[in-house]
Amino acid sequence: MSRARSGLGRYGEDLAARRLTDTGMTILRRNWRCGRSGEIDIVARDGDTLVVCEVKTRRADGFQHPMAALTPQKARRLHALAERWIQAHGGAPPGGVRIDLVGVLLPRRGAPAVEHARGVV
Repeated sequence: MSRARSGLGRYGEDLAARRLTDTGMTILRRNWRCGRSGEIDIVARDGDTLVVCEVKTRRADGFQHPMAALTPQKARRLHALAERWIQAHGGAPPGGVRIDLVGVLLPRRGAPAVEHARGVV
């Protein structure tokens, strides 16, 4: 991955983490890796629910809106990673597990648009 693309993703994740905390969620971990299985962008707690959050960041002049970037393959991978997180951290919380998506759209000018969709898969 190029340095510019990596920086863009990191910036989007920073904005996403800020949005989640502004809505009362607690960030437990960012960029949690599980061997070669992949990475969870943000793991958070929303009350007694564990939230696995995928962050997609795009420039406004791109071809695809960030909220359309969650493929069925990525959804399956997120489910598997959520299971691994639960196994590694003592089981599921009382509120269960939810998978959210945060899309960050960066316009050429002006403030970024951050959209949070709960329970996408």
